[in-house]
Amino acid sequence: MTTLRPVGILLIAVAWLLLAALPGAHLAAQHVSEGVRCRPVTERAGELGCWIIEDQSLGQLKKSETFWHLDAYPTRADAERATGTRGAVVESLGTVWLLSIEDKGWRPTGGERIAEIGPLPINATEAYSAQYMEAIFTPGMTAPAHTHSGPEAWYTLSGETCLETPLGKQVGRAGGDYVIVSGGPPMHLTATGTETRRALVLILHETSKPPTTLVHDWTPKGLCKQ
Repeated sequence: MTTLRPVGILLIAVAWLLLAALPGAHLAAQHVSEGVRCRPVTERAGELGCWIIEDQSLGQLKKSETFWHLDAYPTRADAERATGTRGAVVESLGTVWLLSIEDKGWRPTGGERIAEIGPLPINATEAYSAQYMEAIFTPGMTAPAHTHSGPEAWYTLSGETCLETPLGKQVGRAGGDYVIVSGGPPMHLTATGTETRRALVLILHETSKPPTTLVHDWTPKGLCKQ
């Protein structure tokens, strides 16, 4: 059996330290072991990952469904002037966005309409909050199995994402159909295709409950790998 000399052990340790210091290395290790979890944008250390960019309390919506409206503006000041009571201005993926939770057909003043996503099923008697995230995944990166206390939707700017639930799978692509999944069932997300996935994500969650909860009593069938 070959025995490593102290110098060899030291060189290996240094190599591992250098690898860990590379941008995104901690995300790669996390991806291999458990999947990438969404974290506050204040913890961001690199491009890759899932970053929570806004969490806005909306109150009771008093309807059984609503819609997510995405509008782009040339400047943040322009977007803020158009913001309604259920709108949030964020700067993400090279664009200034006004993200709003409103009825079908609603439009703000000015800006460029990018998308209207819905209907999003909700409980008319509950108060809701809108958690917005920016997700950048390379093909093969995953999120751990989890559930949400309200509907989730994505607007995909590039790449492709596959979502598996007990009911099957949905695939969201840039320029394709929007992905909407109701709150409650467990799910497992995988970035598929050949391009880096870049997406804005909404979790319209019940304010009294965590937006996301990890689950350990459900195992995906691997539908997104087939």
